[in-house]
Amino acid sequence: MSNREVADSFQTTTDRVRSLRNRLKEADRTQTVETPEGYKGTFVRGKMWQLYDGSWRESLTFEVDELEQWSKFKDELIKDLSLLGNLQIPIPPKKVKTGDVCLEISLPDAHFGKGDIETTANEYIMCIFNLLEKAEKFNVDRILLPIGNDGLNSEGKRKTTTGGTPQDDSVDWQTSFRHYWATLVATVKVLSNTYPVDIIIIPGNHDMERMFYIGEVLSAYFGSSESVKVDNSGEYRKYYEYGKNMLLFTHGDKEKHASLPILMATEQPEMFARTKFREVHLGHFHKEMLNEYCGIKTRFLPSICRTDDWHKMMGYNHLRAAQAYMWNKENGLEGYFQISLP
Repeated sequence: MSNREVADSFQTTTDRVRSLRNRLKEADRTQTVETPEGYKGTFVRGKMWQLYDGSWRESLTFEVDELEQWSKFKDELIKDLSLLGNLQIPIPPKKVKTGDVCLEISLPDAHFGKGDIETTANEYIMCIFNLLEKAEKFNVDRILLPIGNDGLNSEGKRKTTTGGTPQDDSVDWQTSFRHYWATLVATVKVLSNTYPVDIIIIPGNHDMERMFYIGEVLSAYFGSSESVKVDNSGEYRKYYEYGKNMLLFTHGDKEKHASLPILMATEQPEMFARTKFREVHLGHFHKEMLNEYCGIKTRFLPSICRTDDWHKMMGYNHLRAAQAYMWNKENGLEGYFQISLP
Protein backbone atom coordinates (compact mmCIF):
# COMPACT_ATOMS: atom_id res chain seq x y z
CA MET A 1 0.00 0.00 0.00
CA SER A 2 1.38 3.41 -0.97
CA ASN A 3 1.84 6.28 1.45
CA ARG A 4 -1.06 8.07 -0.21
CA GLU A 5 -3.37 5.04 0.25
CA VAL A 6 -2.37 4.77 3.89
CA ALA A 7 -3.10 8.47 4.39
CA ASP A 8 -6.52 8.15 2.69
CA SER A 9 -7.40 5.11 4.81
CA PHE A 10 -6.40 6.94 7.99
CA GLN A 11 -8.44 9.98 6.96
CA THR A 12 -11.50 7.78 6.27
CA THR A 13 -11.19 6.21 9.71
CA THR A 14 -10.77 9.62 11.34
CA ASP A 15 -13.84 10.98 9.55
CA ARG A 16 -15.96 7.98 10.71
CA VAL A 17 -14.89 8.34 14.32
CA ARG A 18 -15.48 12.12 14.23
CA SER A 19 -18.93 11.56 12.74
CA LEU A 20 -19.85 9.11 15.48
CA ARG A 21 -18.55 11.46 18.20
CA ASN A 22 -20.59 14.35 16.82
CA ARG A 23 -23.75 12.28 16.79
CA LEU A 24 -23.11 11.09 20.32
CA LYS A 25 -22.60 14.67 21.53
CA GLU A 26 -25.90 15.65 19.96
CA ALA A 27 -27.74 12.82 21.75
CA ASP A 28 -29.72 14.05 24.73
CA ARG A 29 -29.44 11.77 27.80
CA THR A 30 -32.70 13.18 29.11
CA GLN A 31 -34.62 12.39 25.95
CA THR A 32 -36.71 9.22 26.15
CA VAL A 33 -36.45 6.97 23.10
CA GLU A 34 -37.88 3.63 22.09
CA THR A 35 -35.41 0.76 21.71
CA PRO A 36 -35.72 -1.86 18.91
CA GLU A 37 -37.26 -4.26 21.47
CA GLY A 38 -40.09 -1.79 22.15
CA TYR A 39 -38.95 -0.53 25.56
CA LYS A 40 -38.62 3.07 26.72
CA GLY A 41 -35.08 4.16 27.58
CA THR A 42 -32.48 6.95 27.65
CA PHE A 43 -29.26 7.11 25.67
CA VAL A 44 -26.08 6.18 27.59
CA ARG A 45 -23.12 5.72 25.26
CA GLY A 46 -21.99 4.56 21.84
CA LYS A 47 -19.00 2.89 20.26
CA MET A 48 -17.66 2.09 16.81
CA TRP A 49 -15.32 -0.64 15.55
CA GLN A 50 -13.92 -1.99 12.28
CA LEU A 51 -14.21 -5.65 11.23
CA TYR A 52 -11.52 -7.77 9.61
CA ASP A 53 -13.00 -7.16 6.14
CA GLY A 54 -12.80 -3.36 6.50
CA SER A 55 -16.49 -2.78 7.18
CA TRP A 56 -17.65 -0.77 10.18
CA ARG A 57 -20.15 -1.41 12.95
CA GLU A 58 -21.66 0.96 15.46
CA SER A 59 -23.37 0.28 18.76
CA LEU A 60 -25.62 2.55 20.82
CA THR A 61 -26.47 1.66 24.42
CA PHE A 62 -29.63 2.72 26.24
CA GLU A 63 -30.77 2.44 29.82
CA VAL A 64 -34.16 0.75 29.91
CA ASP A 65 -36.77 1.28 32.57
CA GLU A 66 -36.34 -1.96 34.52
CA LEU A 67 -39.82 -1.88 36.03
CA GLU A 68 -41.40 -1.58 32.60
CA GLN A 69 -39.09 -4.25 31.20
CA TRP A 70 -39.82 -6.88 33.86
CA SER A 71 -43.52 -6.06 34.01
CA LYS A 72 -43.79 -6.75 30.30
CA PHE A 73 -41.71 -9.90 30.62
CA LYS A 74 -43.83 -11.15 33.53
CA ASP A 75 -47.04 -10.65 31.54
CA GLU A 76 -45.59 -12.56 28.59
CA LEU A 77 -44.32 -15.35 30.86
CA ILE A 78 -47.73 -15.81 32.49
CA LYS A 79 -49.30 -15.91 29.03
CA ASP A 80 -46.80 -18.55 27.89
CA LEU A 81 -47.40 -20.68 30.98
CA SER A 82 -51.13 -20.73 30.27
CA LEU A 83 -50.48 -21.66 26.65
CA LEU A 84 -48.13 -24.46 27.65
CA GLY A 85 -50.89 -26.04 29.68
CA ASN A 86 -52.94 -26.36 26.48
CA LEU A 87 -50.22 -28.04 24.42
CA GLN A 88 -51.28 -31.38 23.02
CA ILE A 89 -48.26 -33.43 24.13
CA PRO A 90 -48.71 -37.21 23.75
CA ILE A 91 -48.32 -38.46 27.32
CA PRO A 92 -48.42 -42.26 27.82
CA PRO A 93 -50.29 -43.83 30.74
CA LYS A 94 -48.56 -43.50 34.11
CA LYS A 95 -46.19 -46.41 34.79
CA VAL A 96 -44.01 -47.35 37.74
CA LYS A 97 -40.49 -48.29 36.72
CA THR A 98 -38.18 -50.30 38.95
CA GLY A 99 -34.64 -51.17 37.97
CA ASP A 100 -30.99 -50.64 38.71
CA VAL A 101 -29.89 -48.26 35.94
CA CYS A 102 -29.84 -44.47 35.94
CA LEU A 103 -29.91 -43.09 32.42
CA GLU A 104 -27.99 -39.83 32.07
CA ILE A 105 -29.18 -37.94 28.99
CA SER A 106 -26.74 -35.09 28.54
CA LEU A 107 -26.97 -32.54 25.74
CA PRO A 108 -24.56 -29.73 26.64
CA ASP A 109 -23.99 -26.58 24.60
CA ALA A 110 -27.34 -26.49 22.77
CA HIS A 111 -26.97 -22.70 22.37
CA PHE A 112 -30.67 -21.82 21.98
CA GLY A 113 -30.66 -18.49 20.15
CA LYS A 114 -27.94 -19.34 17.66
CA GLY A 115 -29.39 -20.44 14.32
CA ASP A 116 -33.02 -21.32 13.70
CA ILE A 117 -34.70 -21.59 17.11
CA GLU A 118 -37.42 -24.03 15.98
CA THR A 119 -34.82 -26.39 14.48
CA THR A 120 -32.79 -26.28 17.68
CA ALA A 121 -35.83 -27.14 19.81
CA ASN A 122 -36.94 -29.97 17.52
CA GLU A 123 -33.48 -31.52 17.35
CA TYR A 124 -33.11 -31.28 21.13
CA ILE A 125 -36.37 -33.10 21.77
CA MET A 126 -35.71 -35.68 19.04
CA CYS A 127 -32.31 -36.57 20.49
CA ILE A 128 -33.63 -37.02 24.03
CA PHE A 129 -36.45 -39.37 23.09
CA ASN A 130 -34.40 -41.32 20.55
CA LEU A 131 -31.74 -41.93 23.20
CA LEU A 132 -34.41 -42.96 25.70
CA GLU A 133 -35.89 -45.41 23.20
CA LYS A 134 -32.50 -47.07 22.75
CA ALA A 135 -32.00 -47.48 26.50
CA GLU A 136 -35.48 -48.43 27.75
CA LYS A 137 -34.88 -52.17 27.44
CA PHE A 138 -31.92 -51.99 29.85
CA ASN A 139 -33.86 -51.83 33.13
CA VAL A 140 -33.81 -48.03 33.53
CA ASP A 141 -35.39 -46.84 36.79
CA ARG A 142 -34.67 -43.08 36.70
CA ILE A 143 -33.50 -40.30 34.39
CA LEU A 144 -30.67 -37.85 35.10
CA LEU A 145 -31.04 -34.73 32.98
CA PRO A 146 -28.11 -32.28 33.24
CA ILE A 147 -29.15 -29.10 31.42
CA GLY A 148 -27.36 -25.87 30.67
CA ASN A 149 -23.67 -25.83 29.80
CA ASP A 150 -24.47 -22.96 27.42
CA GLY A 151 -28.05 -24.02 26.90
CA LEU A 152 -28.60 -20.41 25.82
CA ASN A 153 -26.30 -18.63 23.40
CA SER A 154 -26.03 -15.35 25.28
CA GLU A 155 -26.96 -13.56 28.47
CA GLY A 156 -29.89 -11.95 26.71
CA LYS A 157 -30.62 -8.32 25.96
CA ARG A 158 -26.98 -7.31 25.70
CA LYS A 159 -26.25 -10.20 23.28
CA THR A 160 -22.93 -11.14 24.81
CA THR A 161 -21.52 -14.04 26.76
CA THR A 162 -21.28 -13.69 30.53
CA GLY A 163 -17.78 -12.30 30.04
CA GLY A 164 -18.89 -9.74 27.43
CA THR A 165 -17.98 -11.36 24.09
CA PRO A 166 -20.55 -10.21 21.45
CA GLN A 167 -22.87 -12.91 20.08
CA ASP A 168 -24.86 -12.87 16.85
CA ASP A 169 -28.18 -14.17 18.19
CA SER A 170 -30.79 -15.07 15.60
CA VAL A 171 -33.76 -14.09 17.81
CA ASP A 172 -34.43 -11.62 20.61
CA TRP A 173 -33.60 -12.63 24.18
CA GLN A 174 -37.21 -13.20 25.22
CA THR A 175 -37.82 -15.64 22.35
CA SER A 176 -34.74 -17.74 23.07
CA PHE A 177 -35.59 -17.86 26.79
CA ARG A 178 -39.19 -18.92 26.17
CA HIS A 179 -38.27 -21.58 23.62
CA TYR A 180 -35.66 -23.09 25.91
CA TRP A 181 -37.74 -23.35 29.08
CA ALA A 182 -40.85 -24.47 27.16
CA THR A 183 -38.81 -27.19 25.40
CA LEU A 184 -37.45 -28.39 28.73
CA VAL A 185 -40.84 -28.34 30.46
CA ALA A 186 -42.53 -30.27 27.66
CA THR A 187 -39.71 -32.84 27.64
CA VAL A 188 -39.67 -33.34 31.41
CA LYS A 189 -43.47 -33.66 31.56
CA VAL A 190 -43.30 -36.66 29.24
CA LEU A 191 -40.22 -38.23 30.88
CA SER A 192 -41.59 -37.85 34.42
CA ASN A 193 -44.80 -39.63 33.52
CA THR A 194 -42.81 -42.86 33.41
CA TYR A 195 -39.58 -42.22 35.32
CA PRO A 196 -38.37 -40.11 38.22
CA VAL A 197 -36.34 -37.26 36.70
CA ASP A 198 -33.41 -35.54 38.41
CA ILE A 199 -32.53 -32.20 36.79
CA ILE A 200 -29.15 -30.57 37.38
CA ILE A 201 -28.64 -26.97 36.27
CA ILE A 202 -25.12 -26.32 34.95
CA PRO A 203 -24.11 -22.72 34.18
CA GLY A 204 -21.93 -22.05 31.15
CA ASN A 205 -19.67 -19.24 30.05
CA HIS A 206 -22.38 -17.98 27.66
CA ASP A 207 -25.36 -18.10 30.04
CA MET A 208 -24.31 -18.22 33.71
CA GLU A 209 -27.02 -15.75 34.77
CA ARG A 210 -29.85 -16.93 32.54
CA MET A 211 -29.32 -20.61 33.41
CA PHE A 212 -30.14 -19.71 37.01
CA TYR A 213 -33.37 -18.11 35.79
CA ILE A 214 -34.16 -21.24 33.75
CA GLY A 215 -33.58 -23.33 36.87
CA GLU A 216 -35.95 -21.15 38.87
CA VAL A 217 -38.68 -21.54 36.22
CA LEU A 218 -38.28 -25.34 36.28
CA SER A 219 -38.20 -25.39 40.10
CA ALA A 220 -41.44 -23.41 40.21
CA TYR A 221 -43.15 -25.42 37.48
CA PHE A 222 -42.32 -28.82 38.98
CA GLY A 223 -42.30 -27.71 42.63
CA SER A 224 -45.30 -29.88 43.52
CA SER A 225 -44.17 -32.91 41.48
CA GLU A 226 -43.10 -36.01 43.40
CA SER A 227 -41.20 -37.40 40.42
CA VAL A 228 -39.11 -34.36 39.43
CA LYS A 229 -36.25 -32.88 41.44
CA VAL A 230 -34.33 -29.76 40.36
CA ASP A 231 -30.85 -28.87 41.63
CA ASN A 232 -30.50 -25.15 40.98
CA SER A 233 -28.05 -24.36 43.74
CA GLY A 234 -25.56 -21.56 43.20
CA GLU A 235 -22.61 -23.96 43.09
CA TYR A 236 -20.62 -23.87 39.87
CA ARG A 237 -19.80 -27.60 40.23
CA LYS A 238 -22.72 -29.96 40.81
CA TYR A 239 -22.47 -33.51 42.18
CA TYR A 240 -24.75 -36.50 41.72
CA GLU A 241 -24.75 -39.86 43.53
CA TYR A 242 -26.43 -43.01 42.29
CA GLY A 243 -25.59 -46.28 44.01
CA LYS A 244 -21.82 -46.63 43.87
CA ASN A 245 -21.51 -43.93 41.20
CA MET A 246 -20.37 -40.34 41.74
CA LEU A 247 -20.63 -37.78 38.96
CA LEU A 248 -19.30 -34.24 38.83
CA PHE A 249 -20.83 -31.79 36.34
CA THR A 250 -19.24 -28.49 35.42
CA HIS A 251 -18.83 -26.54 32.19
CA GLY A 252 -15.09 -27.08 31.84
CA ASP A 253 -13.93 -23.58 30.98
CA LYS A 254 -12.47 -22.60 34.35
CA GLU A 255 -10.90 -25.42 36.36
CA LYS A 256 -7.64 -27.19 35.57
CA HIS A 257 -8.90 -30.50 34.27
CA ALA A 258 -6.22 -32.57 36.03
CA SER A 259 -7.34 -31.00 39.36
CA LEU A 260 -10.99 -32.08 39.07
CA PRO A 261 -10.52 -35.50 40.78
CA ILE A 262 -8.97 -33.91 43.86
CA LEU A 263 -11.79 -31.34 43.88
CA MET A 264 -14.28 -34.22 43.97
CA ALA A 265 -12.56 -35.71 46.99
CA THR A 266 -12.20 -32.42 48.88
CA GLU A 267 -15.57 -30.83 48.08
CA GLN A 268 -17.64 -33.99 48.65
CA PRO A 269 -15.50 -36.28 50.85
CA GLU A 270 -18.40 -38.35 52.21
CA MET A 271 -19.88 -38.99 48.77
CA PHE A 272 -16.39 -39.79 47.50
CA ALA A 273 -15.95 -42.36 50.29
CA ARG A 274 -19.32 -44.03 49.65
CA THR A 275 -18.74 -44.48 45.91
CA LYS A 276 -16.47 -46.59 43.76
CA PHE A 277 -17.07 -45.40 40.20
CA ARG A 278 -16.46 -41.70 39.54
CA GLU A 279 -16.49 -39.50 36.44
CA VAL A 280 -16.41 -35.83 35.53
CA HIS A 281 -18.67 -34.70 32.67
CA LEU A 282 -18.03 -31.37 30.95
CA GLY A 283 -19.09 -29.38 27.89
CA HIS A 284 -17.65 -26.17 26.42
CA PHE A 285 -15.58 -27.61 23.55
CA HIS A 286 -18.51 -29.08 21.54
CA LYS A 287 -16.58 -32.31 20.94
CA GLU A 288 -15.87 -35.58 22.69
CA MET A 289 -12.57 -35.81 24.56
CA LEU A 290 -11.57 -38.27 27.26
CA ASN A 291 -8.73 -38.33 29.76
CA GLU A 292 -8.11 -40.10 33.04
CA TYR A 293 -6.54 -38.69 36.19
CA CYS A 294 -5.92 -40.90 39.23
CA GLY A 295 -8.45 -43.46 38.01
CA ILE A 296 -11.18 -40.86 37.44
CA LYS A 297 -12.29 -40.21 33.87
CA THR A 298 -12.74 -36.63 32.74
CA ARG A 299 -15.12 -36.68 29.79
CA PHE A 300 -15.95 -33.77 27.51
CA LEU A 301 -19.28 -34.39 25.80
CA PRO A 302 -20.24 -33.56 22.20
CA SER A 303 -22.84 -30.98 21.23
CA ILE A 304 -25.76 -30.86 18.80
CA CYS A 305 -25.05 -27.16 18.17
CA ARG A 306 -24.53 -26.18 14.55
CA THR A 307 -21.34 -24.45 13.46
CA ASP A 308 -21.87 -20.74 12.81
CA ASP A 309 -20.07 -18.60 10.23
CA TRP A 310 -17.34 -17.44 12.62
CA HIS A 311 -16.44 -20.98 13.70
CA LYS A 312 -16.42 -22.13 10.06
CA MET A 313 -14.08 -19.28 9.14
CA MET A 314 -11.74 -20.22 11.99
CA GLY A 315 -11.85 -23.92 11.03
CA TYR A 316 -13.56 -25.02 14.28
CA ASN A 317 -15.65 -27.97 13.12
CA HIS A 318 -17.12 -30.77 15.22
CA LEU A 319 -19.27 -33.88 14.89
CA ARG A 320 -22.78 -33.00 16.01
CA ALA A 321 -23.91 -35.68 18.43
CA ALA A 322 -25.93 -36.38 21.59
CA GLN A 323 -25.12 -39.07 24.15
CA ALA A 324 -26.81 -40.97 26.99
CA TYR A 325 -24.93 -42.93 29.67
CA MET A 326 -26.16 -45.98 31.61
CA TRP A 327 -25.06 -46.08 35.25
CA ASN A 328 -25.62 -49.36 37.07
CA LYS A 329 -26.07 -49.01 40.84
CA GLU A 330 -23.47 -51.66 41.62
CA ASN A 331 -21.31 -51.97 38.52
CA GLY A 332 -20.77 -48.39 37.35
CA LEU A 333 -20.87 -47.35 33.70
CA GLU A 334 -22.35 -50.11 31.55
CA GLY A 335 -22.27 -48.28 28.25
CA TYR A 336 -23.62 -45.34 26.32
CA PHE A 337 -25.69 -44.54 23.26
CA GLN A 338 -25.12 -41.85 20.68
CA ILE A 339 -27.24 -40.02 18.14
CA SER A 340 -25.24 -38.39 15.35
CA LEU A 341 -26.68 -35.44 13.45
CA PRO A 342 -25.77 -34.19 9.97
